[in-house]
Amino acid sequence: MAELRITEEEMRYISLFETLTGISPKDCFVDGENGRVVYVVKKGMAGLAIGRGGSTVERVRKALGMNVEIVEHSEDLEEFIHNLFMPVKPRRIRDVRRGGKRIIYVEVSPTEKGIAIGKNGRNIQKVRHILRRHHAVDDVIVV
Repeated sequence: MAELRITEEEMRYISLFETLTGISPKDCFVDGENGRVVYVVKKGMAGLAIGRGGSTVERVRKALGMNVEIVEHSEDLEEFIHNLFMPVKPRRIRDVRRGGKRIIYVEVSPTEKGIAIGKNGRNIQKVRHILRRHHAVDDVIVV
């Protein structure tokens, strides 16, 4: 696992999340460009963080004034990638090391490729950022 460095801003978002949900997230990614905050929670805690009918995550969204996404962490890289790409279901995941770099190739259905990448690449940007922080991955390529 890569070393996690959490900024002061991220600490404030984590603290607010803990106060509103009672759950301590493992990490937080503030994507101001796309108006969202992505929280990485411990395995098995995503349901609690979201709440019944999304009520808990909605409370956090209103407090922050930004969209909120919840991702369940996993030490298993493949499982974590599946969690990051939800609702897209990757068909195949390849972990390749080239020239000292670790590159993950994620194969998805052609009909889901646009969702996997996201508008202006926002979803793949989230995946790359979080995998870089948690699994020392240099790049993620959707094929």
